[in-house]
This record gives sequence, structure tokens and C-alpha cells, in this order.
Amino acid sequence: MKRIFLSLAAAALCSAAQLRAEEKQPANQNAGDSVRMYRLQEVEVTATRATPTTPVAYSDIRREEIARNSYGTDIPTLLALTPSMIATNETGIGIGGTAVRLRGTDPTRLNVTINGVAMNNPDSHSMYWYDTPDLVSAVGSIQVQRGAGISTNGTGAFGGAVNMSTDALQTEFGGDASLSYGSYNTNKQAVHISSGLMGGHWTLDARLTHIGSEGYIDRGATDLKSYMFQAGYYNGNTMLKLISFGGKAKTGLTYTGATKEEMRLNGRRFHTEGMYYTSNGPHSYYYMKDGERQRATVDYYDDQTDNYLQINNQLVLSHRFNEKWTLNATGFYTYGYGFYKQYKDARTLSEYLNIPTDVAAGKEADLVREKIMRNHLGGLNASAAYSVRKLDLAFGGSYSYYSCPHWGVLDWVDGLEGSQIGGRWYDNDVDKHDANLFARANWSVAKGLRLFADLQYRYVSYQAWGVNDNYVSEEVGMQPIDVDKQYHFFNPRAGVSYTLAERNNFYLSFAVAQKEPTRSDFTDRYKFAADDTYPSSEKLYDWELGYQYTAPRLSLGVNLYYMKYKDQLVPTGMVNDDSNALNTNVPDSYRRGVELSASWRATGWFTVGANATFSQNRIENYVDALKDSPTYGKELGDMTIAYSPDVIANAFLNFHHRGFEAVFHTQHVGKQYFTNNENDALSLDAYCVTNLNLAYTFRTRSARSVRLGLLINNLFNAEYESNGYGYSYMDTWSGPAPVRIDEAYYFPQAPLNVLANVTVKF
Repeated sequence: MKRIFLSLAAAALCSAAQLRAEEKQPANQNAGDSVRMYRLQEVEVTATRATPTTPVAYSDIRREEIARNSYGTDIPTLLALTPSMIATNETGIGIGGTAVRLRGTDPTRLNVTINGVAMNNPDSHSMYWYDTPDLVSAVGSIQVQRGAGISTNGTGAFGGAVNMSTDALQTEFGGDASLSYGSYNTNKQAVHISSGLMGGHWTLDARLTHIGSEGYIDRGATDLKSYMFQAGYYNGNTMLKLISFGGKAKTGLTYTGATKEEMRLNGRRFHTEGMYYTSNGPHSYYYMKDGERQRATVDYYDDQTDNYLQINNQLVLSHRFNEKWTLNATGFYTYGYGFYKQYKDARTLSEYLNIPTDVAAGKEADLVREKIMRNHLGGLNASAAYSVRKLDLAFGGSYSYYSCPHWGVLDWVDGLEGSQIGGRWYDNDVDKHDANLFARANWSVAKGLRLFADLQYRYVSYQAWGVNDNYVSEEVGMQPIDVDKQYHFFNPRAGVSYTLAERNNFYLSFAVAQKEPTRSDFTDRYKFAADDTYPSSEKLYDWELGYQYTAPRLSLGVNLYYMKYKDQLVPTGMVNDDSNALNTNVPDSYRRGVELSASWRATGWFTVGANATFSQNRIENYVDALKDSPTYGKELGDMTIAYSPDVIANAFLNFHHRGFEAVFHTQHVGKQYFTNNENDALSLDAYCVTNLNLAYTFRTRSARSVRLGLLINNLFNAEYESNGYGYSYMDTWSGPAPVRIDEAYYFPQAPLNVLANVTVKF
């Protein structure tokens, strides 16, 4: 029904476009308003964007490139085109359960903002891309800063920052309708409309989208609904915008992955989430026992899902006082509510506090449980900018408050009545205050020579209390939480850039960044730490040295970086019940490398480009943390940091003639370890994957343009996994001597698959 509705809405909008065309103002009458509105909307990103004279490594993703990849996949697929970036996905097709890593750092170290508002969850520090479905269609520009970058709002950038702005409001009536369909029943329906400038002051913009897919991974279905609404008031040098966007996501839980043996016996689409054994089950599960292949009959719980609703609201004021002074202020409020539904078999009932002791004593049973959270985030960002011929100044600050209760309930327990399982089996709360002040200057001291300075102070107060969902022991019961930490971070940045003969730009910068631990760093520490201490905050010293050559047909870039860490939190290889990595502090570690990029427009119809990162990512004097191993507590020398490939490389070929375009993209990602002791049994093989994006655009009498697109993913049918996790333990009970056991789980990606799209603009 919703697909029919969206298709009819698209047709109605196209008809409306024809009627409105008769009422259009002359183009030159709106030209002045268009320029002024565009300049005012630029004010929104001034505080968080780097410019060509800023001495940091960054990449801009243009609107054309964003539109080219607007088929329905999540934004990480697009971000992976930039240097040092890789995308991961649990469902195998780039929709639902997606994430990115930059320079080997995990998603919690990548700062993400939209219109300067931090999008990372203040608790987990991650950006959950599928909670804002089809965001790629609503974004006007993206800048990826690598390293510490410049001052930003929210959690610190320890690998980099992704700075996005919503698409600019338009002065003319228009819109578009988009339909996609492809492999694994992947589909998208979207409709978008802009009112244009009404009465010389008002403009409205709205978008509605549905994205669905069965996913490559079994039971990895995704059902995403989203909206975007903007209302703007424009008056000369002032613009006030109300922006509301968000969505409702329902995705199958696929985060357990599968072992290589499970994939060999049951196929690459297999995973165990929601599986339970039953004597008359309709499905088969194969496993090895005593060297022989065995078969069991199983079934799957049909509502093993992650459900989340997120609504983001922003009120943005932009004002240009004159050619020198601009002001931006943004008030924001985000509401989120979500829950997992999980089937768990043979659970020990005494581990669930809401079941009476006399009922639970000595019993195990299958059950269905929910983990629930409800969060509120509100705050204010404000910044001002001053610009003259030789000096650019920016200063401002932000404040946000976040609160989030977490709790769990039981929907069903085999053999028990509903009255015996009422109440919550865990319950805890979080409060977080986050504030910062910054001042930044970019000063031209001589022809071509500019000095850069950026000072930021950040205050964080984090409190968590109650009981967590981890059962510790019979004596302790559920894990108690009692966290009350305050942090004061001073983050200075300084650099110099020099432009020679207009086309050559050299830069050098040094930055300090600091970051507090995540929620799971606090709550799950007991699983591997021998004491009850808190994890330490992290500190980064980041050096960047670069050169950029820019000519009409050729651009070349090289960037050298050295990121020295104090107390970096690195993955142990283990994950908690929600598939979040368990991290521990290491005293000294570093990431260093070289990033190369090149683009050459050989002819008017052919462009070739490439980027590559060659790096070393090391923990200095790594101490073995595996209990009962022969080397436990001993230094093992320098070791590669988990999930940090030594090589990431991309190559692009772009053919374009009149309305036809073909973009050929290949990415190579080097070997990655799941843990920090370079264990080959716990590693992800290097892989190379190629995609082809074809499109043809033409005009009709009733539409500004019609674009027919075909995205062919994994063109050469590579068999690879983009992500995984693993851990080791010592078997001390099966024999006289301890035996090391390695457990590794993988997320396989789909073979050759296609996604077709038609987008009509009116």
C-alpha cells in the first residue's frame, strides 16, 4: 500500500509542477534571492568546515556525487569513496547495520554532525546510520576531515569527522520522485517537493521515503521509513529555518555473524540469531562432531529484530550583518526510542531479577526478552565569524544535555505465566552534560603564507546508575552501575599553509584531541579487567604534513600523518551481548601513514582518479591479556592495532558523454586482525571489490530531467567479508594442560547484485 501511495503522490506532484510552471517568476527576478539565500545557508557550516587554506587533510563530496549514489544504500557506502575510509555492513548489501572506519579507527571515534549538530549517540558515541534512513538524498554537501581536524561539537574526532549539511532551500518550485528495485527485493520509493520562494520570504521543502530489503544474510530484512521537512523564512540578510528529519527502522538482528565452518556447512547467508532447536523444526542446521557432519532440526523466532524511532529537530538562525560579520545559532532536540526483541534458549532463570526466586531456582527455559531505551538530547550551538582580506576569525560554543533510561522486560518464558515474569530484569539511567567553547583564526601574514590557530575547551559530565543487563555471579547478581565522572579537555590546534604560484599548496599542522570513554567502556569492563577501576580518557597528538597541486585538468595530493595516542582504548577482540566492542586502555600507541590522491581529466568525456593509504598502526610493548596463556602478563613487543589495515586503495574511472555516465570503482582493503596480538586465526582476509554505476539522463516536456540508473555491486563476484570479530580463551578443564581456543565470526557480503533506479525531477 505504501508503495502505491508514494507512486501516486509522485504522479500528483509532476502534475502540480506543470500547473506551477505557468506561474513561475522570470529567472532573473529570482537570481538575486537565490544568491543571497545560498550565502546565508553557507553560514550554517562556517564553524565546522575546513577551507583550502586550512592546514588539515579533508575531502569534499560534491552534490553530483551524492546524487549519483542515491539508490537507497546507507551513507557509509558513499563515504568509502574517500581516502582512508572503509565501510562495513551486517546484511551484506549496504543497507541496515552499516558503519565506517577511518584510518583504522572505529565508528565511536568518528565525529558526525549535520548542520553543526552532533549526531553521535552521546552514550555509545556511534552514529547509527539506518536510524536516519535515506539521509543521503536530503544532504546537500559532505566534508570528511581526517585526523583531529578542526574544533567540532560532540565527542572528539579521534580518526576524523564527517560534516554534513542538509540540502539548501530553493527559490523555485520543484521536486523529484525516485524508485529503486534490485536484488534481494531491495526497493526504495521516495518523493520530494520544494515550494520555492513564496511571498518573497517563505519556502517549504519536504521529503518522504521508504526503503526495504530482504538482505543477503538470512533474516536480515530491513524496513526503513523516513521523512525530512524544512521550513524557511528569508528576509534580506536573515534566514530562520526549522528542520525536522528522522525515521522508523526495523531490521533483523544479524550481529552475531557466522564462523567459517558454519558458512561452509550451512552456506554464506547463515547466522544463528533467533535459532532454536526443536524435534520437528522445518529447517536444518549442520555442524561437526567427532570429525563427522551432523544434522539438527531447528526453527527461527520470526521477530528477532531491532526497532528504533528517531526524530531530529533543529531551529537554525543565520544572519549576515555585513560582508565582514556573520552569525549562526542552532537550537536542537532529538527524541529516540528503541528496543531489541531476542529469542534466547535454555537461559538460567535465576539471572533474571524479575522472576521470583522460588520460581527460578535451578531452572532453565527458553524465553523472549526485550532491551529498551528512551533518550532525549537537547541543546544549543552558536558561532560567529569575522572575515576581512587577510584575516578570518570564528568563535562560539555549544551545550547539550542527554538523558536515557535503559531497561529490560520479558515477553514470554516457556512454562511460566505472564504474572510470574512482570517487571524489569534490569534498569539503569544515564545523564550527560557536554559543553565547549572555541576560537579559531586563519591569518594571511604574507603573500601565500597563512597561519592557523584553533583553541577549544570542552567539559563533559557523565553519570550512570542502576543495574545493568550483565549477570555477574550468584553473590553479586546483576551488575551494579555507579559512574560519576567529569572531564575537562583543552584541545589546541595550530598550523601553517603556503600557496605557491596559485596551484601549489603546502601545509603543516599539529593538534591535540581528547575523548571520554563510551558507556560500554564503563559497564562491560568487568568482563576482562582484573579490578574495578574506571577506564581512562584518551589523548591524541596529531601531526599532519601535506601538499596539494590543483590545475584545471589535474589534481594531486599527498598527506603524511603521525597520530600518537596516550591511553588509547583499543578492541580486545571480545564483544558484549549487543555486539559492541569491548575496549581496554593501552599506554602508548600510534598510527602513521601516507595518503595519496590523484585525479586527471584526460578528455572532456573521461576522468581517472585514485587514492591510497599506506600505514602502520601499532601498540607499543603490547602486554598479553589472555589469562592462563603461557605469555600472560608478558610484553610481546609492538603489535598491530585491531581492525587497522596497512593498505586501503581506491581507483575510479568516469566516462561521461552527453546524458550517459559510467563510473567504475575498485577498492582494495588489506588484512585486518580482530585482536591486538596478530593472531591469524582471528583475522579478516584482504579483499578487493568492484562496483559499476551506470546512468543516462534526458529531458522531457513535462520533466526537468529523467535519470535512469543501474548500480552493479561486486561486479566480479568476489567472495569476501567486510567485517568480523573474534576472541581467544584458554580451555583449562578438558585436559591436564591449558589449550588455546580461538573463536572468529564473520559478516559475508553479497555476490554480484544489482539495484536499478529511476528519478524524475520536475
